[in-house]
Amino acid sequence: MSDTRTNFFDFDATKMFADFPFRPFDVEAVWAAGRRNVEAWSQASRVATEGVQALAKCQAEMARQGFEDFTALVRELSQPVSPAERIAKNTEFAKQAIEKGVSHSREIAMMATKTGSEAAELLHKRATEGLDEFRAMACTKATL
Repeated sequence: MSDTRTNFFDFDATKMFADFPFRPFDVEAVWAAGRRNVEAWSQASRVATEGVQALAKCQAEMARQGFEDFTALVRELSQPVSPAERIAKNTEFAKQAIEKGVSHSREIAMMATKTGSEAAELLHKRATEGLDEFRAMACTKATL
């Protein structure tokens, strides 16, 4: 007795509807549309992944630069200077850190927005194409 089972999803839908005199829909067109949907999701996922990787790389570079700036400040502050000069250096460092922080935050937000927009645009385009395909299939069946 064979214990081998066939996979439930391992079937040819075109053969399933081949003997029907009236086919409710064009199976090949539906399968092709499904493949294009999967390709669009895959492409959008790839764009999103590449965007997240770019964001992580950018954030790592910004963190590295921040540590280098802080190390330089500590090195400068270890030198004997007057309290007024020390306060001036600390104030200038704080001002530059705030400006860089705002600039970096803006850059990160723009990168994230761009990545999300690109991925969403790919999916939107495919959804529109899919609806047009569905309309065309429905019109073709209605005229038959």
